[in-house]
Amino acid sequence: MHALLDAAMGRYRHNPTCVVQILREVQEQAGWIAPAALSYIAEQLGLPRARVEGVVGFYSFLHAQPVGRYRVLFSDNITDRMQGAEALLDALCRKLWVERGKTSEDGLVSVDTTSCTGLCDQGPGLLVNGRAIARASRERIEAIGELILARRPLAEWPPELFSIADNVRREDLLLGSRPEPGAAIRAALARGAGATLDEVQASRLCGRGGAGFATGLKWAACRDAPIQNVQGASRFVVCNADEGEPGTFKDRVLLARHADLVFEGMTVAALAVGARKGFLYLRGEYRYLLEAIEETLARRRAAGLLGGDICGSAGFDFDIAVHLGAGAYVCGEESALIESLEGKRGIPRNRPPYPVTHGYLRQPTVVNNVETFCAAAWIALHGGESFRAVGTPKSAGTKLLSVSGDCERPGIYEYPFGVTVREILRDCGAASVQAVQVGGPSGTCIDATEIDRRLAFEDLASAGAFMVFDETRDMFEVARNFAHFFAHESCGFCTPCRVGTAMLADAMDKLHGGHGSQHDLNEIHRLNRLLQATAHCGLGHTACNPILDTFRRFRPAYERRLSSFDFEPAFDLDGALAEARRMTGRDDAGAHLAAEP
Repeated sequence: MHALLDAAMGRYRHNPTCVVQILREVQEQAGWIAPAALSYIAEQLGLPRARVEGVVGFYSFLHAQPVGRYRVLFSDNITDRMQGAEALLDALCRKLWVERGKTSEDGLVSVDTTSCTGLCDQGPGLLVNGRAIARASRERIEAIGELILARRPLAEWPPELFSIADNVRREDLLLGSRPEPGAAIRAALARGAGATLDEVQASRLCGRGGAGFATGLKWAACRDAPIQNVQGASRFVVCNADEGEPGTFKDRVLLARHADLVFEGMTVAALAVGARKGFLYLRGEYRYLLEAIEETLARRRAAGLLGGDICGSAGFDFDIAVHLGAGAYVCGEESALIESLEGKRGIPRNRPPYPVTHGYLRQPTVVNNVETFCAAAWIALHGGESFRAVGTPKSAGTKLLSVSGDCERPGIYEYPFGVTVREILRDCGAASVQAVQVGGPSGTCIDATEIDRRLAFEDLASAGAFMVFDETRDMFEVARNFAHFFAHESCGFCTPCRVGTAMLADAMDKLHGGHGSQHDLNEIHRLNRLLQATAHCGLGHTACNPILDTFRRFRPAYERRLSSFDFEPAFDLDGALAEARRMTGRDDAGAHLAAEP
């Protein structure tokens, strides 16, 4: 066992910031993290054992207790459920004689659910020992069961089981861009670091991860921030590829088809801000992409596009390491992601200070989304004005959308900002549309009367998810699924979110069982006010959004679940709005609240 542990720690030079990666590699070999392994890793890295144990307990893909030699996790996202995931999970449990959420008596297999696996366009999706399998069906589940019962190593499973389609349906600036590797870097070098940053600012590029912050301003703040005077100090560039928002899978396709463009953008950012080190934070569900990504990085190093004196430019040194996540939605928040990069539990930091001045190792750090870096590479090649000419006056460029749900052609669509929901629905072959969830559970749910709204920061902002629900779907059940997602993914750091999201899920379950009342609806609204005012991060702030949106637009789906005897007074919407404004000091606070119950 010590040889295995020493080999894993040796690959990361016994660096305590790499504890998540060390634990992940040990588990891949041993199946779980045994108590003796925890103690040995802590001792060798000079960390308290409780610190290492706490890391294992935080990430859902790390296990301090034995699990099955085959660990099967079905995606529990609403679109996977719509495609029959529940029935397939039950069928596999029957085949393998194992209970859901438990390990078989012989230790062979465990079967459970996980949050969205990023395969919404080709679900139901599942993971087997971290390997992604799409398009689950009765036949595939039968075959998987036979392979497990035969104890066949995954390396001997039929390759077609692990085939993942890209499903690119519409290309524009980014998806249609296939420049020669190094072209964007050479263009940026010819222009100069300062002029390259000027082009990014002129482009009006805003972050594509959901927040929409101006990329040029972020880069300039990082460039101008002083480096802390410690050994090995540097500025850093981090690519956030932890797209855990249910219904989002565009970054998966960019990394599979356009990894060079991603790394070009990161290297352009490094030139602009003066960084020497970069990280790609890859979500654990995309483990199957790791080898291909590492090969791309190795090829770029061999071609002089990473490492020292990039493209022959003396002193321009920059390299990229891959950090694989271990199952934590909250790590999509940039400060939580940085905590994870440092080998800690992914708990969001208090801000300010912001990552641009105090990021990784408390040094100035740029954190941008995969799509944002692709756009930055395009801008380095074609200029800021060309990019700004596409889209709307307030939303420059194009947006990649992950389209899934009730449509004939799910997949990736790239549109100029300003496209209407109606156009997207037409292109993806959606009919009898009841609702569209834009931006995932933390985004906005619209109904069929709103399909002429536009995808843009000034109307419907989105990190990329676009889930379609036809008239056969129960929108209450959609919201209930999202409520359970937030309860499951709460990091537990702050009491309002830890308890509040669980109470939301319980209230939705009570309504689902026909035992709810007006009181429960009022409590949901009160919880929203509490979470808005006191939750530590955006997860808690947005946890009520799908419930309030669907209640406002699909109220009968809630009312028919109320018990017959209901004497609770109706929710005071005006009072709630006034209190939200008083607590936050913002005139628009509480504007998203549902109509009076």
